[in-house]
Formats: sequence, C-alpha cells, structure tokens
Amino acid sequence: MPKMTFIERDGTRREVDAPLGLSVLEIAHKHGVDIEGACEGSLACSTCHVIVDPSWYGKLADATEDEEDMLDLAFGLEKTSRLGCQLVMTEALDGLVVRLPQGSRNMMG
Repeated sequence: MPKMTFIERDGTRREVDAPLGLSVLEIAHKHGVDIEGACEGSLACSTCHVIVDPSWYGKLADATEDEEDMLDLAFGLEKTSRLGCQLVMTEALDGLVVRLPQGSRNMMG
C-alpha cells in the first residue's frame, strides 16, 4: 500500500496509508486529518489547500486553470501550494509529503 505523510499545523508528521486513486483530500478524511474540503472536492473552494514538499512538487501534474483560480483564494499561499482534491494518489506519488497551512479561508460558509 502506498503511503503519504501529512505535516499537521503543529508540526506533527503523520504517515498514513494512501490508496491509489484517492485524492489527498479523501486520504486526509479517511485518516481524520484536519483538512476541511468544504465543497467536497468539486473545485469550488480552497479549503483543502496543502503545501507540497518542494522535493515532490515537480512530480505532480500541472494545476489546471480552475485549480489555479481557486488557489488564488487560499490562505497562506506558497510556491508549492496545491488543492488536495486535485492531487490523486498514484504509484509515482508513494511517499508524498504535504504540509497543512496555518489556516484556511472558507468562502462557502
């Protein structure tokens, strides 16, 4: 089973099983990681914003224009920011490391 690591807001590293085909958002929810995902992965918010470890960022598919538009609304945006709902686990991403931003901005509420 592929694995991935979430670095939580307090700096705690949490390695979890990351089933192929699930998004980072779905994997987070499966393991009780504190990522909101207010729009349930429909690319209508930025509450599943994660910061990808720079060593992994280049292995990801490019963000779509829609994802870029939503990222513009994310709190604490960084150079390697992505939306967790758009990152789908593949064999190539086994070991992926993402950090949770210090906060999120929910425009849905």
